[in-house]
Amino acid sequence: MPKNRKGRGWRQPWVRAWIVQGLVLLLLGVAIAYFGANLVQNLQRLQLPFGFDFLWSRSGPSIGETLIEYSPTDNIVRAFGVGLLNTLRVVILGMVLATFVGILVGMARLSENWLVRKLATIYVETLRNFPLLLQLLFWYLAIFLKLPTFAKRIQLPGPIYLSKNGVALPWFQTHSSTVIWMVALGLGGAIAFFLWRFLRRQQIEQGTSTLSGLWPLLLLISLVVLVGIFVGRPPFDLNLPQVRNNLTVSGGLQLTAEFSALLLGLTLYTAAFIAEIVRAGITSVSKGQWEAATALGLKPTLAMRFVVFPQALRLIVPPLTSQYLNLAKNSSLAVAIGYPDIYYVASASLEDTGRSVEIVLILMAIYLTISLLISLVMNVYNRSIQLVER
Repeated sequence: MPKNRKGRGWRQPWVRAWIVQGLVLLLLGVAIAYFGANLVQNLQRLQLPFGFDFLWSRSGPSIGETLIEYSPTDNIVRAFGVGLLNTLRVVILGMVLATFVGILVGMARLSENWLVRKLATIYVETLRNFPLLLQLLFWYLAIFLKLPTFAKRIQLPGPIYLSKNGVALPWFQTHSSTVIWMVALGLGGAIAFFLWRFLRRQQIEQGTSTLSGLWPLLLLISLVVLVGIFVGRPPFDLNLPQVRNNLTVSGGLQLTAEFSALLLGLTLYTAAFIAEIVRAGITSVSKGQWEAATALGLKPTLAMRFVVFPQALRLIVPPLTSQYLNLAKNSSLAVAIGYPDIYYVASASLEDTGRSVEIVLILMAIYLTISLLISLVMNVYNRSIQLVER
């Protein structure tokens, strides 16, 4: 019998896939062009201007919390930049903290300790079933705004100050030698990583111990000691918050009440969903994997770290991506407690300029870009941890 031949030209699956995707993009472009032209015609018929030249007008909204220098005399483009940075600040920190809390709570739900397991279950079931807006209002109105004024502030070890103004805590401050530290640690970390990979490969191929983790660690420790002797100071200085006239504070890291309430609410709410994803991912791993790890003499913590969790991660990442996207979109609720995110800036600019169509389009483009970037990064990571079949 003649051997089966692979399809040629358009019969190949990848060619057909590209053709279909091209046609879909073409139809999407035609639809966007049609609706865009229809929108412009309707605006012209209503004698409403359409364009983005207003973004350069110097009538930006007032923004109380900024990561870069800004004043209301700046143009609206800079105001959108300030709002975008505020949004990204909450989203990135929220994803990191929610992941950390979610993993801990998810593992706690599988704990053999009855009290820990029940507390984790109560946390998940309670926070998942309360609207996020109510939780944000609770943290802001019932917690942070009920704190004493700064003159009667609550002082915790650190020092950490709690008041209606927010939270002030110690933080790291760069100095003239920080760049030297960063370059040295970056190069040293890269060398240690490649050394670890080389020793790990040798250990797998030869079946003998090469101390793959010890030598890179000793290399990094030696590098830190040498750079410390050469520079004569640590990579960062500790910047403590300083009280001035018993009314204000300077230095350290200062978080406003609005930002703190938003970050806390988003973190705890999203972590409840992530905890359930982690629990489901771990329980989906076959019980035989636990038994095999135990038979090899691994302790439960090591079995979880090296055997169970890496397998569960392949099932955790896809729904985890959805929770990251939800967190990014839920950050728009910041306007309810007065945090100046991108939605707040867009709403204020809309009131000042009246250019509703253009501002809504900008807002849609910004949130779409953030969501696509999150999806791209998570999809790349998801592909890197999937099993590769021969």
